[in-house]
Amino acid sequence: MFGLFKKKPKVPTPPRLLDLNNNPIVEGAIVKSLRYELGECTVELEGLEYFYVSKKDGQRVSYTRMVDAITENQKVMLVMEADK
Repeated sequence: MFGLFKKKPKVPTPPRLLDLNNNPIVEGAIVKSLRYELGECTVELEGLEYFYVSKKDGQRVSYTRMVDAITENQKVMLVMEADK
């Protein structure tokens, strides 16, 4: 009888990202960055971390540097959703 209700280990998953308008951001989406003068960026997933890669100069910025302190959303605007 002991051990019947064991907790299953949690599988790590990538964080759920939202833009300033609460639209979900997924890998492959195109967003407009409001920080670091990146312009339009594509969203890439490497391991369990998202990166914004600028289309104009290839600069990569981690999603943790784009967090808005008030809303805890990302400081980006969704331009185009990823192709499914």
